[in-house]
Amino acid sequence: MEFQSHVKASFRFGDEIYTICESTGRLSEQLVSMKEESMSILKDYITKNNAPVDVPDEPLEDSSGDEEISAKPKTKKRK
Repeated sequence: MEFQSHVKASFRFGDEIYTICESTGRLSEQLVSMKEESMSILKDYITKNNAPVDVPDEPLEDSSGDEEISAKPKTKKRK
């Protein structure tokens, strides 16, 4: 008699509940599959709930090109 492993996990984010259940393949394969699916769920949740709508994808360039930032800070001479 061979024991069949089942991997199951549930996530609750506020009012939303997600369940992952894997039952095919080896235990290590089930865990890898569950990790991939859980990371996808987490990414989708974070994207949906934390991404501001009015923020542009690309940073705005500073229109004042006259000011140049020096790579080396000025040093004061000590007496």
